[in-house]
This record gives sequence, structure tokens and C-alpha cells, in this order.
Amino acid sequence: GAVLHLRRGEARRQMPLEAYFLEYRKQDRLPGEFVEAVTVPASAPALRCYKLSKRFDQDISAVLGCFNVTVEDGQVTQARIAFGGMAGIPKRAFAAEAALLGRSLTEGLGAARAAMAEDFQPLSDMRASAAYRMEAARNMLTRYAHDLAGETVSVLEVRA
Repeated sequence: GAVLHLRRGEARRQMPLEAYFLEYRKQDRLPGEFVEAVTVPASAPALRCYKLSKRFDQDISAVLGCFNVTVEDGQVTQARIAFGGMAGIPKRAFAAEAALLGRSLTEGLGAARAAMAEDFQPLSDMRASAAYRMEAARNMLTRYAHDLAGETVSVLEVRA
């Protein structure tokens, strides 16, 4: 995953991006320390990110989902699933990831969707209700499975 390079004066340290966010508005950052750089691994062929928001630009997402699943010989061997808007911080869906491992993506999909209730207790706010966020996140996972299978998914899509 991505690595943050933090700096405070001449002192530098690194950490995985997923360790940086501790809770809402709180990061693992010392006073005076700042993010100097971010190292992002080369994009994997199966990496997809989906954003759900009311506008295309300059809008905070109701839900943002990123998925990277490796399938070898029909079985999921690695899974990384993360969401924004489902908790106070961007967060991995570890239970959903575990539900996919060792199965075909199609077989594991239902279990992974159900396991997301273990990973998240979303909040309701002006952007979306908790129930809407959960259903949207589950549907993003389903969309990802269809996308990987090469199936046409009917959505309005904006690409950079």
C-alpha cells in the first residue's frame, strides 16, 4: 500500500497510509510534523475506485470505495478493500477481505457484503443516511465484481 513520508525539521519517518488516520480529525502526527511525500505503488490491473457524490467536482463523497483483488486459478488470493465515508476515517474492510479469500469472487461476494457490517457502523449526516451508505458500499463491491468479470455496468461515469 501507500507510504507516507513525514518530516519535522530534519527528522523524518515513514508509515503505511492506513496507520496514519487514528480517528476523526486525529492523525499519527507529532506537533510541527507534516506529510512531505506520499509513495503510491504502481497501479495494479485490478485496482478500481468508485466515488458516490452529488456533484462531479469539488464534492465530499458520501461513500468512496477502492478495491484491489487478486484472483489466481479462479480463487481470490489477495484482497484489499477500503472505504471513505463509512467511518470517521478512511478504513479497510478487513472482514469483507477475509470473506473473499480462498473462494471465487462470485462465491465470496455475498459473504463479503454481509461481513461489511462487522467492518463499519456508518453515520448519518447531510450527505447520506447510515443505511444508504452501507447499501451503497455493498453495491460498489458488487459493481467491482462485475467490472472485473468484464460485464457491462450501467452507471454514469466520469474519467480523468
